[in-house]
Amino acid sequence: MDVRSQISMVFHLDKCIGCHTCSIACKNIWTDRKGAEYMWWNNVETKPGTGYPTKWEDQDIYKGGWEKKYRGIGLKGAGRRKGLFNIFHNPNLPVIDDYYEPFTYKYLDLIESPDMDDQPTARPVSLITGKPMDIKMGPNWDDDLSGTPDYARHDPNMKGLSPAEQEALFQLEKMAFFYLPRICNHCLNPACVASCPSGAIYKRGEDGVVLINQEVCRAWRMCVTACPYKKSYYNWDSGKSEKCILCYPRIESGHAPACMHSCVGRIRYLGVMLYDADAIQDAVSNTDDDKDMINFHLNVILDPHNPKFIAAAKKNGIPDSTIKAAQDSPAYKFVKEWKIALPLHPEYRTMPMLFYVPPMLPVMASLTETNNKAQAEKMDPKAKVWDDNWLYDTSTEDLWGTIDEARLPLQYMANMFSAGDTKTVRDVIKKLMAVRFYRRWVTVGDVTEEKTNTILKEAGLTAEAADEIYYLTALAKFDDRFVIPAAHREQALEMMEFTGDAKGSMGFGFKEPPKRGL
Repeated sequence: MDVRSQISMVFHLDKCIGCHTCSIACKNIWTDRKGAEYMWWNNVETKPGTGYPTKWEDQDIYKGGWEKKYRGIGLKGAGRRKGLFNIFHNPNLPVIDDYYEPFTYKYLDLIESPDMDDQPTARPVSLITGKPMDIKMGPNWDDDLSGTPDYARHDPNMKGLSPAEQEALFQLEKMAFFYLPRICNHCLNPACVASCPSGAIYKRGEDGVVLINQEVCRAWRMCVTACPYKKSYYNWDSGKSEKCILCYPRIESGHAPACMHSCVGRIRYLGVMLYDADAIQDAVSNTDDDKDMINFHLNVILDPHNPKFIAAAKKNGIPDSTIKAAQDSPAYKFVKEWKIALPLHPEYRTMPMLFYVPPMLPVMASLTETNNKAQAEKMDPKAKVWDDNWLYDTSTEDLWGTIDEARLPLQYMANMFSAGDTKTVRDVIKKLMAVRFYRRWVTVGDVTEEKTNTILKEAGLTAEAADEIYYLTALAKFDDRFVIPAAHREQALEMMEFTGDAKGSMGFGFKEPPKRGL
């Protein structure tokens, strides 16, 4: 057993309002520079939709992630043999048009143009070529366009839905969408790390953050192909690959990452989880069925309260502060204890450590037929009356039936969060609905106690667990959502070098000793 610690994240999609504050916070800090204009380490997509880059989930195009082979697993579009043949021409890379060509406007033309008969305009120009251009795509071009034929109907997650289900999804009265914020998942089995010919990408031992060594990177861009989430980018100015670093300088100083700290909807949670590194290979290799990956993934994550695992963690050098943070981790509660947060596309077999609480809003009401003629006759003759004969039904008589009759098909959610297994998503949504009706009994009282207890029992929850889920979802304070352990960087440095040789006579000294000349 090789117990290690991993910084993990949970995003609660029911709380995301699509404001993109997280994206702007990340952009202003990390990618507001030449060569990185098109990069959005944090982006928020509208689902159903094609996403950023377009159709990133279609691995028939991009060949990202791992695939099951006769002996274990292998990279789909990278690896030793494939990487050797494609090292000078990689056909599976997304091009700039799959992202968007970054642009700005010639604002000076508005104030420096000479007198003329027409109003001056600020023409868009490319940030890559500097030439005027016609804007055809942007970083969030399909925002809120969940019913359009160009975007939503081309969503790769539509696979498995019947033509009737797809058509019903885009009817006006049934139309629904939700927001999907995405950052690097900092996976336990990262395909980007395995694909790099230069060995520039590594996973930090102290917290599991995946980073790219800019001095070692040779821009082979195999990581761009290998990452199925397309969260590794190529900087065309520096000639290096870049990616989300989970704001590790902020984490080391005890602060939440910028995207999480700025989140308006407070959808983000961050904490430590302990895992068994020796179990990863068997977890990703021992099953041919992608639907089993979630259970294998959860089995790798260890209980931080178990004395056996605590002893193994201490033996491996994990500090007591990190173990305590793992015990208080909100991520562990959502993922392993309550099991209401799921990984995005577990079939990629990268074992992502960013989990999502699926959105519940689209399943809370269903359409039922009704006769509104009698009610319409009571209205004033001047009043506007619609002649439709349907009504949104929010009754609780057939509580779980509304899940199958949802405006957003359960199969669509399963294609995203459980490799197509609808039972897994159904169980999660049942728990979320049970908590909501439990709170309805507590605060409003229009649901009987007997029915509330039945709902909780069927969902596999207790009243205490429902209260904890409610608190962490709705009332949690900053320190409840972000449990960040002490960094202990001094120990990490001492593992690599003798700090006394690098320390100066006063002040902080140098991480790298100064050199003369070129």
